[in-house]
Amino acid sequence: MEKANDVHTDDRNLRTAVLNGLRLKCPKCGEGALLHSYLKVNASCPVCHEDLSHARADDGPAYLTILIVCHIVGVALHVVYGYFDPSPLMVAFSISAVAVIASILLLPRMKGLIVGVQWAKRMQGFGRQ
Repeated sequence: MEKANDVHTDDRNLRTAVLNGLRLKCPKCGEGALLHSYLKVNASCPVCHEDLSHARADDGPAYLTILIVCHIVGVALHVVYGYFDPSPLMVAFSISAVAVIASILLLPRMKGLIVGVQWAKRMQGFGRQ
């Protein structure tokens, strides 16, 4: 049985794992694909065969995506109304399009970020190896 204060022989660099996750790559090797569809994590890395089946991101990626997109949209609304005099309908359509596109692009990257953190910090079963 593994103790909580066991020292692991291999250090897992958090920064590298997070950057690999943001690039949608394996947090260990940085080369294999992390996802096999929009948000489905591969069971293992196709390159280094690291077991990724432990990844449980739950609502974290959605929360981070909403947090970032709402800040972008909030700033954009202030800038648009501060410097221009657009019609409300035009603002609604354009800001909605920006929010949807940004959300679609950010959501898988936020999932990669969370999987990278879990792997580096040995969370959710990643430390049992």
